[in-house]
Amino acid sequence: MVTKFLHTRMRVNDLERTVKFYEDAVGLKVNSRRTSPRGALVAFLSMPGTDAELEICQLPNSPSVQVQPDLMHLAFEVDDLAAFAAQLAKKGYPLSDGPTTTSSGSILAFIDGPEGYEIEFIQKKS
Repeated sequence: MVTKFLHTRMRVNDLERTVKFYEDAVGLKVNSRRTSPRGALVAFLSMPGTDAELEICQLPNSPSVQVQPDLMHLAFEVDDLAAFAAQLAKKGYPLSDGPTTTSSGSILAFIDGPEGYEIEFIQKKS
């Protein structure tokens, strides 16, 4: 029986660039770094509000990562999307889509990560 979600892995071309992005834009913190038995460079980042982690992996000497549009995204809740989007823009991370108000009254927007993975931010209806 599955008892807990632990992490999700994203393979990237440039580990350091991607880790810097998640630290700077999203505010994630690196919990650990290691080299896997297959030689992959790996960083585990803490995810807010949960024990689960985001695993960023660069596998040297492998084919380049080519992220297709709408392949997948990570979603994070924010308390004030307009203020958060303004902070992102000042850091050089403009919204790539949104803000959009959903039928439930939540507001959502997206930015693009360095490898083309999308990151969604959601302000839930109060």
